[in-house]
Amino acid sequence: MVPCMTSFRPAPAWLADAVFYQIYPQSFADSNGDGIGDFNGIAERLDHLAWLGVNTVWLNPCFASPFRDAGYDVCDYLGTAPRYGSNDDLAELVDEAGRRGIRVLLDLVAGHTSDEHPWFRTAANDPTDDRYIWAPEGLPAGFVPSPGTRPGGYLPNFFGFQPALNFGYARENPDEPWRRPVDAEGPRANRATLRAIMDHWLGLGLSGFRVDMAASLVKDDADKTETARIWTELRHWLDGAHPDAVLLSEWGEPEVSVPAGFHADFFLQFGGPTDGRALRSLWSNAEGTVNEAWAPLDCFFDPSGKGSPRPFVEAWHRASTAVGDSGFISLPTANHDFSRLNCGPRTADQLPAAFTFQLTWPTLPAIYYGDEIGMRYLPGLPDKEGSVLGPRYNRAGSRTPMQWDDSPNAGFSTAPPDHLYLPLDPSPDRPTVAAQHADDSSLLHLVRRLVALRTGTPELGSGGSVEVLNAGCPFVYVRGERYLVVVNPQRDTVRYVCDGTDDARPLESAGILFHDGTITARGFAYGIFELGRPAGR
Repeated sequence: MVPCMTSFRPAPAWLADAVFYQIYPQSFADSNGDGIGDFNGIAERLDHLAWLGVNTVWLNPCFASPFRDAGYDVCDYLGTAPRYGSNDDLAELVDEAGRRGIRVLLDLVAGHTSDEHPWFRTAANDPTDDRYIWAPEGLPAGFVPSPGTRPGGYLPNFFGFQPALNFGYARENPDEPWRRPVDAEGPRANRATLRAIMDHWLGLGLSGFRVDMAASLVKDDADKTETARIWTELRHWLDGAHPDAVLLSEWGEPEVSVPAGFHADFFLQFGGPTDGRALRSLWSNAEGTVNEAWAPLDCFFDPSGKGSPRPFVEAWHRASTAVGDSGFISLPTANHDFSRLNCGPRTADQLPAAFTFQLTWPTLPAIYYGDEIGMRYLPGLPDKEGSVLGPRYNRAGSRTPMQWDDSPNAGFSTAPPDHLYLPLDPSPDRPTVAAQHADDSSLLHLVRRLVALRTGTPELGSGGSVEVLNAGCPFVYVRGERYLVVVNPQRDTVRYVCDGTDDARPLESAGILFHDGTITARGFAYGIFELGRPAGR
């Protein structure tokens, strides 16, 4: 059973107002012309983030790594990757961000390391080392042969070069005597190491961590009870040692992860029985990163109008009811593993409606870098640092360089293409920050206004109430009993009868009309309105 949430210290007050911005460091901004983004490049672009209104940045892994999995294969948790800069460069970035009111979170890979980590090199030659999961004889399914003198093999966590750290097994099995209980010496030492790593970076001014594969720690833990106990233990430590820091989980099941101790969890393309479907029911249009195991569905934000917001609303209601006031759910536009909003048949015309929804729903919004200008998912790119996972699950298309301007390389290196981290959008009309910054009617300016409206209107934030009036098209809901939101992601005009709306005052709107108790929403319309009296049927 997951421990009671009320035993935790309340989440830091700043988290309730967080607007996250995810930065993929190697693709965001290149300060030294080597074709790879870096800390100094991010620091040089902080004014863009401050202007946009985001207040919390999450950096994908920036620790030392051989980069066979884009940094998720860590070989030194206390040292930064030279490609990004030094520890001092990261500290300066954190300081510069803080001066602009922006907090910085790091990505913590808790469940595995690189096979080039010194810990693993030692373990591969020492049969008594208990830091990783080893089977001393034979090679059970899923295990990788030992690369050293140690007999048997090890269990990886994702790719074969990512050996799983040993946090124990939830169940014993007499046929597998190498299983260790969660309270064995190796698992206890790994929990202590996690505390030491977090303590180090939080002591240098970081504000917390997004934890990669947070549900993966304890093995054969079907209901995640033992994994939850580990995070509960770590949360209690964090509450005492760093009470203003936060833990966000890559778990995709907030009703489990938040009671376990995380301050927030993301709705993800994968997750619990229905949570993965909930996010895909919003954005996934069968293009871009598609797992063949996913059941086909019609997403709501599609020109066809076949989808519905109901799967998302139902999943959110279930999760938010379980989480209560003890934590938060975050809704991303995309991430480094999932297709961008601008993907496949979805066009730039649909993005304003998508952002209007995302920035007015009672979740913590997470903007993936470049989505604020409508950067496109690029199909068919070659594998780069483990980006291609299958014939249709190509993550490279979501990891291309930030398009700062209309130069051939958008501020990145002019070196040969094989040196550039990933190719830029080759389209002549590719969206850029520079062009949209100069255009008040652009998506970028709309996103900025929406962020400001959310930030300045508590009823539109994470704590305001929400009443869904129509879980169809148009999607109609009321925040804080006085702010009406209308979203039509399809190309056709739709209508909804709703009394009390004729005197609604527009705060941000395009294509929405009110007349005689009827809302008319033209194709791809969106709007936020202040009501003079309660709205209803």
